[in-house]
Amino acid sequence: MAKVVHLMNRKTIIIEQVFKRNRTGEVKRDEEFIAVVKIQAWFRAVRVRAYLKFLHHCATKIQKVWRGYLGRSLFRVLIKELMVVMRFRYYNVMAVQIQKIWRGYYTRKYIHNYYSRKKYLEGLVVKNEFVRQQLQEYSEQKAVEAKRELQQKIKERLEAEAQKKHYLLSTEVVPGIYNSPFQPYPDEMELLLRRVKPKPPVGPRPKRDNICGKIITTKLPIPHTTPLPPIGQKQQGPFRAPEEVIKQRYKLLQPTLRVATSFTSVEQAREAMKMKEWVMRVNDNIFLPCTKRHRDYEPLLHTTSAYGHLLYGTKFYRHTDERKNITTERFQPVVSPIPVFEKLNESYSKGTETVP
Repeated sequence: MAKVVHLMNRKTIIIEQVFKRNRTGEVKRDEEFIAVVKIQAWFRAVRVRAYLKFLHHCATKIQKVWRGYLGRSLFRVLIKELMVVMRFRYYNVMAVQIQKIWRGYYTRKYIHNYYSRKKYLEGLVVKNEFVRQQLQEYSEQKAVEAKRELQQKIKERLEAEAQKKHYLLSTEVVPGIYNSPFQPYPDEMELLLRRVKPKPPVGPRPKRDNICGKIITTKLPIPHTTPLPPIGQKQQGPFRAPEEVIKQRYKLLQPTLRVATSFTSVEQAREAMKMKEWVMRVNDNIFLPCTKRHRDYEPLLHTTSAYGHLLYGTKFYRHTDERKNITTERFQPVVSPIPVFEKLNESYSKGTETVP
């Protein structure tokens, strides 16, 4: 009982302490709730970030492997294309080399043949001399004709001048200005005035007949013509006269341009073109191309000598005598040789340079 009484006496203090503790608990509960929420948020954030980091790491590995596979595949394709291009370039270079060698040989052998071209040029020189001589004669003839025409024009001008000044002609009583008594003989103009006739006076020209050209002295009467018949009335409407219809129906056929043209017009035009080219040709000796195979075989330069290969084109350029296979005359160069090229393989060495 004593404890109950003691507790009853302290009831007020206990109630106050309970309320105080409850109030403190309510205040602390909000703070603890906020702290717990923060801890949970941080923990969950750490866990989510760790998971995302793991996912990113896995995605990076997958992308790395896939991109490496794609890069290696693309690289293999590029390598194959590059090899194909390199092979084509190599084949093209080799083909060009073969074509260059073959075309050089073919040109030297058949197209630019030395002896055939020499023969052609000799004929061209003869033809040029003949043409030059003809042109010289033609120019001299033209000069003579021009001189004759000039003299004729001067003569006509002097005669026209003499016709205008015919009144200055001398008479038996009064001498003219061109026939001075102080000179032993008259002037050339005086003689010219005696030869020409005076110029007719200016006036109306006489009328001439259009048929015979004679001068009409009397006026001819104008002939009276009969009146023309009256013009008939034209047929009206879209109809034409029967005579015109029959004429249109039975008129001759007019062939078209295709029918009127000859079937051999192209060949005739080609023949005319060939004849024109033949007239304008300077030399009649045709320079035979490589397609003409009926000429005699001409051996190569390195096979014409019985002593081996001739260094024609590499060491000297001379005309060779086919009977003796020796040089007959020395080649005269147009310009003096270059001293640097004469010392080739003599004073030159690798890494050094000499000044001539």
